[in-house]
Amino acid sequence: MADDFKDPFDAIVDAPFDSALSERYLVYALSTITARSLPDLRDGLKPVHRRLLWAMRQLRLDPTGGFKKSARVVGDVIGKYHPHGDASVYDAMVRLAQDFALRYPLVDGQGNFGNIDGDNAAAYRYTEARLTPTAIRLMAGLDEGTVDFVPTYNGEEQEPEIFPGLFPNLLANGASGIAVGMATNIPSHNVAEIVDATLMLIDNPGVEHAQLMEVFHGPDFPTGGVVVDSPAVISAAYETGRGSIRVRGRFSNGRGEDGAWEDTGIERLGSGQWQLVISEIPYMVQKGKLIEQIAALIADKKLPILEDVRDESDEHIRIVLVPKSRNVDPELLKESLYRLTDLETRFGLNLNVLDAHRTPGVLGLKLLLQEWVISQIDIMLRRTQHRLDKIAARLELLEGYIIAYLNLDRIIEIIRTEDEPKPVMMDEFGLTDRQAEAILNMRLRSLRKLEEIELRKERDALLSEQDDLNALLESPARQRTRLKRELNALRKDYGPHTALGRRRTTIAEAAPTREFSMDAMIEKEPVTVVLSARGWIRAAKGHLALDTEFKFKEGDGPAWVLHAQTTDKLLVALDNGRFYTLGADKLPGARGFGEPIRTMVDIDPDAHIMALVVYRPKGQLLLAANTGRGFAAEMDELLAETRKGRGVVSTKPGVTLKIVREIAPEHDHVAVVGDNRKLVIFALSEVPILAKGQGVTLQRYRDGGLSDAITLKLDDGLTWTMGGETGRTRVEKDLLPWKVARGAAGRLPPVGFPRDNTF
Repeated sequence: MADDFKDPFDAIVDAPFDSALSERYLVYALSTITARSLPDLRDGLKPVHRRLLWAMRQLRLDPTGGFKKSARVVGDVIGKYHPHGDASVYDAMVRLAQDFALRYPLVDGQGNFGNIDGDNAAAYRYTEARLTPTAIRLMAGLDEGTVDFVPTYNGEEQEPEIFPGLFPNLLANGASGIAVGMATNIPSHNVAEIVDATLMLIDNPGVEHAQLMEVFHGPDFPTGGVVVDSPAVISAAYETGRGSIRVRGRFSNGRGEDGAWEDTGIERLGSGQWQLVISEIPYMVQKGKLIEQIAALIADKKLPILEDVRDESDEHIRIVLVPKSRNVDPELLKESLYRLTDLETRFGLNLNVLDAHRTPGVLGLKLLLQEWVISQIDIMLRRTQHRLDKIAARLELLEGYIIAYLNLDRIIEIIRTEDEPKPVMMDEFGLTDRQAEAILNMRLRSLRKLEEIELRKERDALLSEQDDLNALLESPARQRTRLKRELNALRKDYGPHTALGRRRTTIAEAAPTREFSMDAMIEKEPVTVVLSARGWIRAAKGHLALDTEFKFKEGDGPAWVLHAQTTDKLLVALDNGRFYTLGADKLPGARGFGEPIRTMVDIDPDAHIMALVVYRPKGQLLLAANTGRGFAAEMDELLAETRKGRGVVSTKPGVTLKIVREIAPEHDHVAVVGDNRKLVIFALSEVPILAKGQGVTLQRYRDGGLSDAITLKLDDGLTWTMGGETGRTRVEKDLLPWKVARGAAGRLPPVGFPRDNTF
């Protein structure tokens, strides 16, 4: 007993942790790649799908038979073949039954199997299923020795390694999956086009990829749509096995009697009114989510040219778009939806599959078809050899029967007189054990003369078939001819004239994208923008008087009030030299106190707002720091695309942006006044135009810094507001005493210039 006891610690192996971990992870990764996530090139299936269909075949769920509960199928799959969760297996089964997920469904579902809106299927106790004719075609030949069978996970039963049927399922239905370190994403295609390309390859093994693409046009998605990439882009993707394909929904009222799409989706309603109709959406886009996207654009006023969206779908998709007015450009509305919603998506093509040796790799179209043809010829040869073996076994019995008929009386005598007739018969007539056993098992009614004639006919027919099959085995040319004949028969069943085979996705290169700004679609309305001293901003409708009494929070008051349009952008300048951009259409209304500007853009808590300016295309601003340095900046260069703004004026401790003034087109000079009450005026041409930096010295100081700066037209003179409540202005025409070169110290301003040293 002591010898039988083994210490479990004796089995512990001392090994480096990193190597032990890497070895185990590699085993796991290979298992995931080969036994779960990537499809096999030969039948286009992953193990879970193959086991599902095999279990349904074992349950005899033929297309002409009755349905069985999905729960029964799932139970058999997880009990016998696929030891995983029932939910994952049922989800895989549901996808095989969805005509909007699979181009050629392999499961015929009865009950709620989900819909294109994104709703889930009913529980498997409520739904029923059976196989489709396509699935039967894919499994054709399983009983003819065409493929190897492997033990199931518990060794109790066997399952096929692949399905042998002549149906190009990999390309026809596509596949997607993510393994460890690699992924696959294959769209569905049209069977007739796959067959045409395969026939071309069989006839000419050296065919160029470009020639294949003349008959193989690209994806054919279950949900239709339009592939809008150029033929060159599509061809390049299939040549390498990787690429990206743009797919759009279809605007149309449906097909005409000839099967062609009738129009561009514009429905005329009379009185010049119209609406757009979406009849197909891109593959894998949920209709409900797409409508939510469009509705959100309307609610957020991001697509003001669109008034409403309605879902009028029944068994066919019909999404109705109502424009804001009849003057809206339909093409502009379409382009907007392509850009802002999933009405245009990208399908990432990745032809990563397991080849005949179970090795993963990315294959181009030609190599993929070559590998599939080789596998189908191998299946053909195995079927042929299996049939030859069956014929040989039958011929052996037929020869024995014929010998028995030729010597019928002697055979009967041996059977009646001998205790062990079998060895006597074998010795006397040269029969094999199988032949003698078959003769002994014959029924008396089969001793008719007619039966002998039938046996000779059957033997002659089998010998003729045997000769044909041997010729097929020995001749690659005959093999190619047989494969072509079978492919043509397949094409007839899935041809473009059939309901299932007709191409659904149109391959049509889109016109060049129209360049347009989304801002151009904002409805133009006048607003009065109010920014308080504490940074609360709002916009009142209409151009109100700038001295209107607005309500502010306690302790707050007006800082900037200006007129703008909802189509305008506002530039917000901070004393730290950063500029931020706000859309006037996105400002809160003026019924309340507005919202803090800091909730709209990311402003440094220690920074202060120095200016609020309406952006003018090609306009310029004069920017000056408290040190007297400054420059001119193009407004186009100040626009910021993000909440973080744009750094324009370089500052350091003690330096702040102090002046932001708009430069009028007619202005030609700059006036600068310092805290020391010195004034200089110089030509605007001396100020550089920069996108970022500190600029140049505008005025030199011994003490203090810059107080104010402004641009002017020299001939018009310098204007400033007089003190007191009169609101009178003063104009100084003679400015020669202060006109100096940029960077001078300057001299005292004219008599009457404001005491606060501002213009």
